[in-house]
Amino acid sequence: MVNARPKPNAIDLQIEAWFKAQQVANGLMKSGETGDFVSLYDNALAAYVFMANKDFESAANIFDFFKGRINSELKVSPGGFSQFRNAVGTPNKHRWLGDNAWLLMAINTYKSLTNATEYDELASELETWIRSLQDTDGGVYSGFDSNGDLLDYKVTEGNIDAFCAIPGYDDFHKNVLQFFEDDRWEMSDQNLVAWRENPQFLYALDVHAWSYCCFKNYTTSALSSADRFLCTKTVTLTGMPITGYCFDEDQDVVWLEGTGQMALAYRLAGNETEANYYLNEMLKAYKKSETHENAGGFPYAANQGTSYGGGPLWESADKEIALSSAAWYILARHGFNPFDLAQKKAIPAEDMFWLQ
Repeated sequence: MVNARPKPNAIDLQIEAWFKAQQVANGLMKSGETGDFVSLYDNALAAYVFMANKDFESAANIFDFFKGRINSELKVSPGGFSQFRNAVGTPNKHRWLGDNAWLLMAINTYKSLTNATEYDELASELETWIRSLQDTDGGVYSGFDSNGDLLDYKVTEGNIDAFCAIPGYDDFHKNVLQFFEDDRWEMSDQNLVAWRENPQFLYALDVHAWSYCCFKNYTTSALSSADRFLCTKTVTLTGMPITGYCFDEDQDVVWLEGTGQMALAYRLAGNETEANYYLNEMLKAYKKSETHENAGGFPYAANQGTSYGGGPLWESADKEIALSSAAWYILARHGFNPFDLAQKKAIPAEDMFWLQ
């Protein structure tokens, strides 16, 4: 799952200090250095960072928050935890499949590393909720909006997350793979697609990186064809040129979180040259914390532009330290794969459509 922890350098230690400082008293992690915005996905990422640094106590603090809300939130119709909340813990009631799957992934990883059982009920309830979202075609619906209405579309990334999060290999996993093969596999490109109905955004960077990290013996075309997202931009904070990956093929922004994802994928593929190249490029956007002593991290993006699908990034996306970018940098530094448990699933060869 994880390589021997590299000897931490000054940047590693500053990022580690930033993560410790961002955790509030109730265990939650704030997504940005200022404000009180909290993301479920970011909290799962933070738990992985703490586990990579062998700080299991801080990871447990995150899980304890959600364990305490099994009855008041997770099991309240329509189920699931909210995608976003504030630092006090007040949820926005938008229950997103992918974020909940990431929380379950992190809990399962924690148990695999510690043999702890105190989150078994939390894991079981999350698993039940995720399984309940599977459609007859094998795809998993995206969750529920803030009004409790089903989001009856299927996001490729969320289905990758769900495949990994649900333990073992059974009909749930087999049917997800069948959905991918039937609906999301582009044979000519040897890649999963994100948005088939919109050719301009057919491919998404995180689908490439996450597929490679998740699926056993996955095609290396996920890495080589990700060159379609490469671009060189000017870092807003430093004025330095930086080469990295965009969200999509419009190549208008270097997405630092996604660049870290690709660095991890290259490391897992044994390509240390490419992994280290992109980690070093990310350092061009490194920012010292304005709030926490001897701490720092990376903004969400190196420059202003559009996110996946063409919507503009928020005003501070290229200026304020963001949890997700720093998390993927650390995971790539460690070679710590959050999808590792999926790599260990006993998938029958005939179900591995990417090898056919």
